[in-house]
Amino acid sequence: MSRLTGILIAADPAPVQPAYSTGVLLGVALAAVLVLLFLIMKVKLHAFVSLVLVSLATAVITKIPLGDLMKTLLDGFGGTLANVALLVGLGAMIGRLLEVTGGAQVLADTLINRFGEKRAAFALGVASLLFGFPIFFDAGLVVMLPIIFTVARRFGGSVLTYALPAAGAFAVMHAFVPPHPGPVAAGDLLGADMGLLVIVGILVGLPTWYLGAYLYGLHAGRRFDVPVPAVLGEVHDVDPARRPSFGHVLGLLLLPLFLIFLNTGLNTLATNGVVGKEETWVQALRLLGQTPVALLITLLVAIATLSRPGFRRGDIEKVCNDALAPVCAIILVTGAGGMFGGVLRASGIGEALAGSLQATGLPVIVAAFLVSTALRVAQGSATVALTTTAGLMAPTVAATPGLSAMDLVCIVLAIACGATVLSHVNDSGFWLVGRFLGMDEKTTLRTWTVLETLLGVIGFVFAALLSAVF
Repeated sequence: MSRLTGILIAADPAPVQPAYSTGVLLGVALAAVLVLLFLIMKVKLHAFVSLVLVSLATAVITKIPLGDLMKTLLDGFGGTLANVALLVGLGAMIGRLLEVTGGAQVLADTLINRFGEKRAAFALGVASLLFGFPIFFDAGLVVMLPIIFTVARRFGGSVLTYALPAAGAFAVMHAFVPPHPGPVAAGDLLGADMGLLVIVGILVGLPTWYLGAYLYGLHAGRRFDVPVPAVLGEVHDVDPARRPSFGHVLGLLLLPLFLIFLNTGLNTLATNGVVGKEETWVQALRLLGQTPVALLITLLVAIATLSRPGFRRGDIEKVCNDALAPVCAIILVTGAGGMFGGVLRASGIGEALAGSLQATGLPVIVAAFLVSTALRVAQGSATVALTTTAGLMAPTVAATPGLSAMDLVCIVLAIACGATVLSHVNDSGFWLVGRFLGMDEKTTLRTWTVLETLLGVIGFVFAALLSAVF
């Protein structure tokens, strides 16, 4: 399951049989990452071409059967694009409409008036924490970007000051808190109480976000001067009298949240037998809460309600078309990142390393964190690392006596923390954030990778302390 898409990737029909020993596989993975960075940063070969080339070479070197090679590449690419392209495309159009009609400016002004100019970054982070409760990482970030860019243009300085706290908020909520699919799947595999997982996930997630995303975002903004990118198009000032109201803009942002909550709530009721899972009305309402459908409905409502006098149908079409053009390269690079991660998964690198770590005899919560970290570093996808680690650790957890409900929840969070650290070039989220914020690969490694690692390490410390105390 990809952290970006939230979609379960079909399991291989048979267990992976690595062609080499764990040490050799790790050496191949390290060499592939280094070659990729060399091609992009030194040779200046486009990231999309570099990722496809290195993915193909890695697949050949790790002896993925030639008959399965293209399928492995395309499954990794298509599995990532299947949902990312929809979410990014629809989100970019919603964001562009909010920007050109002055809605982003209205929301930014209101947040700043409520929190104050000096706490603008904090306000954006808090808003992202709220929006990130039901919305996947990539969809939430894309919808928030025009507000982030508007605030950054107003106050000047590096866009990282405002973007990293918001992006970190979406990352924390996606990894730590149900109803996101990663923690839900891990909690189910380990038998954790979902209600307790929600509460503890929020209690751990909030201070983790404050320390690892908000405070670090302020530091990174002072250290790295990254200008506001023009990725979402040019910005034109809108007459205040023609801007939508704050309630109107907030309603548009809350609409997909409501629809997604509807899906989540009905799923919970169906699981508990309150409503019939196969009932047509249940399936129809749940369909409306699927993230791509929820964003499509929101886009249609935005088109219908944000059109002001003087806006023609052709103008709306041009706004949507202009929103898609800049993000096409981002979508392709993100898909290629998913391809690279898919090749690393198919090679058995992650499983080989995880198996070695699992046999070390470490405390369960520490082993869970390290196994998850190994899988994350090896194959890139946070949610694959989270769910795979939970499956690997489930027999050990079941055989460990004396584990309380709090212990089980803390082990799930430790796995989530390991699956968060060290986002790098085999993670599609690395490319999504870097490209949207206009950063080169070196700057992305020095900012986003550091932020994700801080979130994972700080969160693990909190989870381990809770497990020790309770």
